[in-house]
Amino acid sequence: MDRISRCSQELEGVRFGDHRISSLLFEDDVVLLAPSSLDLQHALEHFAAECEAAGMRVSTSKSEAMVLNWKKVACTLQVGGEFLPQVEEFKYLGVLFTSEGRMDCEIDRRTGAAAAVMWSMYRSVVVKKELSQKAKLLIYQSIYVPTLTYDPELMTERIRSQIQAAEMSFLHRVAGCSLRDRLYAFVPTALSMAGCAQDGGHLKGFSVLFGLLRPEIQ
Repeated sequence: MDRISRCSQELEGVRFGDHRISSLLFEDDVVLLAPSSLDLQHALEHFAAECEAAGMRVSTSKSEAMVLNWKKVACTLQVGGEFLPQVEEFKYLGVLFTSEGRMDCEIDRRTGAAAAVMWSMYRSVVVKKELSQKAKLLIYQSIYVPTLTYDPELMTERIRSQIQAAEMSFLHRVAGCSLRDRLYAFVPTALSMAGCAQDGGHLKGFSVLFGLLRPEIQ
């Protein structure tokens, strides 16, 4: 796969700032990126040929194509005479990507996962009097926050507000405050202790075509 990936680096790819990226590789999952459907088809054919030379083939049943654009754009790709399905969303390395480039579904998934984490720790951690607030905040920082804030450079200000609301919900419970309480003095201190300030840029609009490919040994 390393040799195949190196060969793919020769393709045009897509520019992100000063970098040109033609493919992403993790184990046997490969994402090919191109600025047009024609370029992506060329990249797919090149990749499939390299796989075949290495005794592998692209699994069309496990591969998908998606156009990242604000508008719906058709992208017809085929390999070995078989067409790849075009999808509106897919998950890669635990992150849900959508064709519109929006993060709403991903944030909903994360806040749901974080809520599940909170409730699983509710009796054993959150309301347990034997644990100090410092211990609870350390657990919060090491388990709860990473679930919410993985890949923070993709977050817009609106998404950050949603994330902060979920964080505040956890911290209110650690502090023993109900939603009707007006005791906000603890929260800034807790946030400071937990080191919750997240840095990152805004999501930029861009158009790119890419396909998730899964080669398999013949």
